[in-house]
Amino acid sequence: MSIAISVVVPTFRRPVLLERCLEALQAQDCAPESYEVLIVDDADCKETRFQVEKHARRAAERGNKICYLSTTGACGPATARNLGWRAACGEIIAFTDDDCIPATNWLSAGLAAFTADVAAVSGRIRVPLPPHPTDYEHDAAHLEYSEFATANCFYRRSTLLALGGFDERFTAAWREDSDLFFRLLEHQLRHQACEAAIVTHPVRPARWGVSLWQQRKCMFNALLYKKHPALYRRHIQATPPLHYYCMVGVWLVVLLGAIGQSWLLILAALAFWSWLTCHFCSQRLACTSHAPGHVSEMIITSILIPPLAIFWRLRGMITFRVFFL
Repeated sequence: MSIAISVVVPTFRRPVLLERCLEALQAQDCAPESYEVLIVDDADCKETRFQVEKHARRAAERGNKICYLSTTGACGPATARNLGWRAACGEIIAFTDDDCIPATNWLSAGLAAFTADVAAVSGRIRVPLPPHPTDYEHDAAHLEYSEFATANCFYRRSTLLALGGFDERFTAAWREDSDLFFRLLEHQLRHQACEAAIVTHPVRPARWGVSLWQQRKCMFNALLYKKHPALYRRHIQATPPLHYYCMVGVWLVVLLGAIGQSWLLILAALAFWSWLTCHFCSQRLACTSHAPGHVSEMIITSILIPPLAIFWRLRGMITFRVFFL
């Protein structure tokens, strides 16, 4: 039996998560010889190679094929996925991530969704949350409503060739899947959702203040906007984050007040900033945990996120040479 579908999974030094993903991929309900799994190691890690090769030997006994590929190291998931699908044998390419758990019927359901004129299929992502999630966990759950996230999507190989694959300028795991999806829309290629193709995406533990480190991703919003301004405003963000600019702009007013020795202006500006910050913090706490440690984290990060977000947005605007606010 020839290979009908190839699964591409980028990974980067996450052996426990990769082990779980590999176990789920080997438990698929379709014939073992009908699909292959390509693990693309973006860390070029010896331990990951040994781990994948161990699974490859076990899979070969069932007639299943698992391959290990590696980049030159830390190139980003876009580069890793390109390396994977270009080395694949199947006409249908399935994408998921090393921290995901595909359901046993994931591949068979995704494959069945391809009729003759369908170029790409998006599966369903489940993000299980605790009763009182943190802000980070609540934000991660938005994956359930994303369009063609690489945690769970399928493309024809011919479609990827026509679109040129993933744009490798997206060096972080952010917006590279949206960019490919937007190009699919611009080429007016037919796509559809498949609710039966399910992948579970548990939220990974995060260190304190993770939301501050995530602001770096904002620079890649600028690249996506440069390539697809209308689709960006329609699908990602309709208007610039004006509340961030107001929160940062207040400090310019404070500076002007200090220069002009206008204490009334300073106090008014600080009062306005305090209101904006409290409103931002309360929004983040509305549907999340009220544990004391989490509340203190929300207060501190709500103060720091606006200037960091604007810095990285401006950094993206300069890097990718696009007017982006």
